[in-house]
Amino acid sequence: MIEADLLEKLDWEKMGGLIPVIVQDADTKEVLMLAYANKDAVANTLKTRKGTYWSRSRKELWVKGETSGHTQRIQSVVADCDYDALLYVVEQKGAVCHTGAETCFHHKFEC
Repeated sequence: MIEADLLEKLDWEKMGGLIPVIVQDADTKEVLMLAYANKDAVANTLKTRKGTYWSRSRKELWVKGETSGHTQRIQSVVADCDYDALLYVVEQKGAVCHTGAETCFHHKFEC
């Protein structure tokens, strides 16, 4: 089973029980957000195909869009080479950022 394989391969211990998740729009390829997920959040994401994360401030699982209606439908989940970070490629409905912005990465600084 893909879900069990991924959950076992992720390096939970190295990451203190939380895996960083980069979220990318499936159509535009734009990076939308960075969040964290524990094992339960990843399992729920794989089961429901809804972006599920761990809230570090509230200390609870949250499903993106549950209260705002700005949902994420998971198209694919990709693990990095060390199995200590994930990329969720999503179909985003509505703004992703709590500020109402289309992406959480909207503070641009030129180098």
